[in-house]
Amino acid sequence: MSDRKQRLSIRNRWKKLFYGLLAINIVIMISLLLLIFWPVSENEFPNTADQTEQEGSEFVIRTTKQNLNDLVNAYIEKSLGNSNHHYRISLEDDVHLIGELPVFSTAVPLSVHLEPLVQENGDLILKQKSISVGLLELPNQKIMEYMDKYLPMPEWVTINPEDQEIYVAVTEMDLQSNLVVAVQTIDLEANNLAFKLRVPYETLGIDMLSD
Repeated sequence: MSDRKQRLSIRNRWKKLFYGLLAINIVIMISLLLLIFWPVSENEFPNTADQTEQEGSEFVIRTTKQNLNDLVNAYIEKSLGNSNHHYRISLEDDVHLIGELPVFSTAVPLSVHLEPLVQENGDLILKQKSISVGLLELPNQKIMEYMDKYLPMPEWVTINPEDQEIYVAVTEMDLQSNLVVAVQTIDLEANNLAFKLRVPYETLGIDMLSD
């Protein structure tokens, strides 16, 4: 083969390679454009309209009896202020309320053991197990009436003497940043305590799209 024919053969080979690569690039570009602009079926991707209807995100927080005990008593101490009637909580195998009550012109020691019962809405009922005021023998209902009268409680805590229980509306607590707390699990014997914390998007400065 002459040098001229050999050069033509090499040139033709390079042309074929060039056009082949050009065709591949064109196919790739067309495929990318189709992926970008092709209408998407609703079944292939989640509907973002459903996601924007959510007003917040929910997290589960797990803690221990000691941590919760310290938090509750710090809250009680702050809320009581200069009150003459003080009490505290001790989380043991149950909820132990310890304090004093004015009975017959004197203050007598109060001891109440309560069983925590988690409600479906995330609130808590503390069901009375045993109760005493010093050495006095008084009906349980009467003691809880004294508690309701003399022990300062937050607005979201209600003492029900007739049912011998305390209703703790955890979900109605007034927290900063509009956070919402709900009880998920309280197993004091197993030291298994879990709470759900709901964080509104607007708290984080996130504006959700309206329909």
